[in-house]
Amino acid sequence: MDTNRQSHLQYNRSVALKSKEGKRSVAMPKYNVPALEKGLDILEALSAASVPMSLSDLAAKLNRTSGEIFRMLVVLERRAYVVRDPASANYTLSLRLYELAHTHSPVDQLLRAAALPMRQLAESVRESCHLSILSRGRLVVLQQVESPEKIRLSVEVGAQFPPIHSTSGRLLLAFLRPEELEHILNADPDVPSLQPRERSRLSAQLDDIRKNGYAIFDSETRPGMKDLSVPVGQPGVGIIAALCIPCLLGGKDESGQRKILRALQECATRIGDSLGLQLQAR
Repeated sequence: MDTNRQSHLQYNRSVALKSKEGKRSVAMPKYNVPALEKGLDILEALSAASVPMSLSDLAAKLNRTSGEIFRMLVVLERRAYVVRDPASANYTLSLRLYELAHTHSPVDQLLRAAALPMRQLAESVRESCHLSILSRGRLVVLQQVESPEKIRLSVEVGAQFPPIHSTSGRLLLAFLRPEELEHILNADPDVPSLQPRERSRLSAQLDDIRKNGYAIFDSETRPGMKDLSVPVGQPGVGIIAALCIPCLLGGKDESGQRKILRALQECATRIGDSLGLQLQAR
């Protein structure tokens, strides 16, 4: 049998296997493509730099020779991924990556990446789940998958909520940059009406969310419900959405809530991986 065909068959078999917990076990094949790795390292280094970088700076940063880096830079410059300042000869990223990233709607990409993991989540925990984002200072529900149970909770797709009064909204607020958080709170018509005690409670809740990495609160929009929400993405890489399961109070004990939380986090990780939003081990 052809070696490449054999390796692909082995990979396909590994994807089809399921672990004891019922999750799909995906064994990614390891192929070494040094030139591609080198080019991506350069793009990532330039992306992380606050100022243009010289050839020697890049070589030192990536622990490579100037000759190796120079050849890659020539190609990247020819393909318009990097530009070189004519005066200093330092390199910076062009807008080519931005152009490529915006060829397709990020919302469409998010919905495609979330569709299957959310269906599997609802099936496994027997609860409805929904995905929300912040848009123009409001929490907007983008997608929902209903529980397979005959009696279930439902949140309308397209529904909008004040972020400070919703669990997913507070979760997304907690991971904003300070200036973004301040801008949204200043523009939120509900914030001025908060009493000092309520403002302190909101600040403490945001701190707890940052520390824990998730949010669990009694619902303010529907009494008798508890919302469990986790971020899609990671701080420093990008958090773009909140994945939430609303449960009836008393319907799940603490053990049941922990099980739902773990399932939510695993689902959010799968969505983030599909979008390239997870921190990769290097």
